[in-house]
This record gives sequence, C-alpha cells and structure tokens, in this order.
Amino acid sequence: MIDSIIDARGVWKRYDTGRHKVEALKGIDFVVRRGDVVAVMGPSGCGKTTLLNCLSGLDVIDSGSIKIAGRDLQELTDNQKTDFRAREMGFVFQTYNLLPVLTGVENVELPMLVGGVKPSVARKRAQEAIDMVGVGEWARHRPAEMSGGQRQRFTIARALATKPAIVWADEPTGALDSETSAGIMDLMVQLNRQNDQTFVWVTHAEEVGALARRLIRMRDGLIVSDSAEANVAPAAAPLA
Repeated sequence: MIDSIIDARGVWKRYDTGRHKVEALKGIDFVVRRGDVVAVMGPSGCGKTTLLNCLSGLDVIDSGSIKIAGRDLQELTDNQKTDFRAREMGFVFQTYNLLPVLTGVENVELPMLVGGVKPSVARKRAQEAIDMVGVGEWARHRPAEMSGGQRQRFTIARALATKPAIVWADEPTGALDSETSAGIMDLMVQLNRQNDQTFVWVTHAEEVGALARRLIRMRDGLIVSDSAEANVAPAAAPLA
C-alpha cells in the first residue's frame, strides 16, 4: 500500500468571472508519496497554481476529494483548515511575504506565535530553522537589508520551523538570478534528504523541474504527463 501524504481524486475547480466560466482543473487525480519531491510544470494558465492552492486548502474545490496526511480537507471548517495548515504545511512563495518591519528571526517565529506556541519555544525553533538554512548571521536584520537569496532562505526557514510534513513552493526561484536559484534549490533538495519532508514545487523553470524526483506537466487543467507513470528516471544533473 502506498504511504501517500497527498491523495486527490477527481478534483474539479471552476471560476466564474461574470462573463466566462473557466474550468481550471478538470478531474485531476494526484497522489504523492511521503518524502517525495514533485515538480508541477506547464504554461501560464494551465492550472498548476490553482492545483497547489486547492491541495493546500487555500482554495475550495467544486467536486472530488483531497486528503492531506490522511485528513479530508472537505470535512474541515475554515478554522480547522487554518490550524491544520499551520501544523502540517509550510509555504514558500516567489514574493517572500516577509514583513518589512520585523527582523528575520521575528518573521520566522511569527506564524508560531499566532498559532499559540510559547514565545521562548517559537524563538528556539525559529533560530534552529534559520541556522539550518545558513543565514544565522542575518537573524537580526530586516528584509530590506538582505539580498533576494537571503530573503528566500528566511522564507524557507519560516516554512520549516513548524516541522511540517509537506512544503509547498510556488515559483520559489522566480525572483532570483540563476546562481542564487541554484543555491536555493540545492538547499531544498538537501533538506528533503535530511528531514524526509515532502516538497511540491510549481515552476516554469526546466532546471528546477530537473531536480525533482517526479515531474508532472499540466495543460488546460489536465495532467498530460507524469514521470512516475512513465517510469522516467529523475534527472540528477545540477543547476547550471
């Protein structure tokens, strides 16, 4: 039996713009094993970010079922989904989403404080995560004083501080130069190996997709290829 952390079946998502109805996801089946690294690729508008938002509970689906770590998202209230995300999920976005008035360590510990973690415990976990991603000397600096790569490392630290089972990343290198992108992706691959956490990346970048163990391609709201099903060996070549 597959030890799955993501089990989505027959997922449909429609948007009504007022003038048009858009079928963003058309009956998607998507199962991911624990500890896997999956890249979802495809052209703009293909549904890949919508898929991530639905799988993580940030958006609701019209039909189908989504289970994350054994929990059926449709059975959870909004507050329960918020708590579940805080415990089981981490998020890495292209825009960092760091609060400019807070230092790096304060940004990392903030979600834990909001979630009711004691300040002393939140600070300890935040510092551990920051050290893990290699920016400990920048913990007392604010985002404006950091490079793009440093900001993204703090974003990753924030995602990892709660020790989530799964980390979602939407275009994690989209705002970075190629050298910095390589460092960020190498870091996430290393963290996956060390912590056996599941990573799902949504990306346009072929070099990012090449680092995943499993590559899924989407088009027009459908999965059109899946390297796991095609038994394609994952690329091992480093980023250029």
